[in-house]
Amino acid sequence: MMLNLNPEIVCTLIERAREFHAKEGVSLPEEPMASHDIVADVLSDYQEDPTFQEFKSTVDDLEPDQQVALVALMWIGRGDFDASEWNAAFRQAGEEWTPHTAEYLLTTPLVADYLEEGLAALGYLCGD
Repeated sequence: MMLNLNPEIVCTLIERAREFHAKEGVSLPEEPMASHDIVADVLSDYQEDPTFQEFKSTVDDLEPDQQVALVALMWIGRGDFDASEWNAAFRQAGEEWTPHTAEYLLTTPLVADYLEEGLAALGYLCGD
């Protein structure tokens, strides 16, 4: 398994996701969403938020295969896949990829924890 994504970028995204989710008034649905319309509605109030913008621009600047790796990493951290199933997670994330990866991630409750746990499962840790 080779993570084609710099773990430091993931750690930065984890920090931004925690900052964003900690903001007063950020309300996320219980279930992760696949529909772009619902995602857009949930995040429409935050389009001008600097933390949201930083998270989104960081993700949007990644190559599509790096965005796919980010989603696969989250799925491993969430327990949808085991670390040994990296290739399957990556393949499925690739099949489901859209240009709205940042929004999908930010509307996933506990995304920061899932990304951190996914990194740890693959042997990476965020520094203090």
